[in-house]
Amino acid sequence: MNKLELLYAKLVFKTDTEKRMAITRKIASLLRNNFTLMDALHRIEMIESHNGRKPNEPFAIAMREIQQNLEQGMTFAQATRGWVPNEETLLLTSGNVSSLLISLENIGWVVDGINRIKRAMWSAVAYPLFLFVLILAIIVMVGLYLVPPLADAAGSDVVWRGTAASLVWISEFAHKYWYGFAGVFLVLFGLIWLSMPVWTGKIRTFFDKLPPYSTYKLQVSVSWLMSLAAMVSAGVSVPDAMRLLADSSSKYLSDILEDALHHIANGENLGNALALTGKDFPNEEIIGDLMIYSDMNDFDKNLDKIARDYMEESVRKMESISNVLNSIGIILVSIIIGWVVLGTFQMQEQITSVFM
Repeated sequence: MNKLELLYAKLVFKTDTEKRMAITRKIASLLRNNFTLMDALHRIEMIESHNGRKPNEPFAIAMREIQQNLEQGMTFAQATRGWVPNEETLLLTSGNVSSLLISLENIGWVVDGINRIKRAMWSAVAYPLFLFVLILAIIVMVGLYLVPPLADAAGSDVVWRGTAASLVWISEFAHKYWYGFAGVFLVLFGLIWLSMPVWTGKIRTFFDKLPPYSTYKLQVSVSWLMSLAAMVSAGVSVPDAMRLLADSSSKYLSDILEDALHHIANGENLGNALALTGKDFPNEEIIGDLMIYSDMNDFDKNLDKIARDYMEESVRKMESISNVLNSIGIILVSIIIGWVVLGTFQMQEQITSVFM
């Protein structure tokens, strides 16, 4: 096996989420049935390599490399680093087999939940964005290709009225400014996209109440809460879990967690610490729940339930937002098309009246 095959194996193992989750569930199942971790990995390697006949299959290479890392004294989390996304590495504990089993079982629902909220977020953003671009394209095409021939046929003496006048104005605007308008739109879109994971501070807290920042905040907060719940249920303390997540997160999330960690270090529980940040993260209701349950017994179980309920609620909210935005977009496209058709008929009527 050369370096190129190793890099390819890492790429395939990291990007094929569905199969990686199947492998994760299989390892957990074998551990649950009293197999050792090394034996479980070896058996999966044999399956993926077709009993050794195809040793360079990506998933067979992954199992073999992880085994070798474990033989060198690494923990499972260390052994899988570089082979799985960072968020999955964080969910793996360095403790005994029972805590590792809990971590492996948690990874499945965390990754599935994160993917669900991401799909819901993209659904809420992608189609409305497509409709917005479609509206701009219709306006530009009308301004550049539909109106000019009609305006040339009418000559310069026609005084346009009603909807026809607005079409002519759009045509003149499109001829003069559409490049600049498109450029401003692309730059603004790029700035918003790039600012989401890095912009922090009080002004960002205000913008988090408005789309698209509110959508990004919802996705990040769901991912964070699910990861935190999984780590705490595997035996990691809240401060340690918060520290690990802060160190591996975007600047936006890290800033919130660092602020909360400061208050936790001063003796506050998780809910109070999040409230004292003044950033309304994840939201007022979740903060209130964490205030109540942080000082109660079985916090890990309660946190798990809060995370699962929040994920389900957030997916429903994203789907609702998506439906509303899609409806608004379709209505706007219909209005634009109706405006173009009406304006075209009016231009033809006014041209006809001039030559009669």
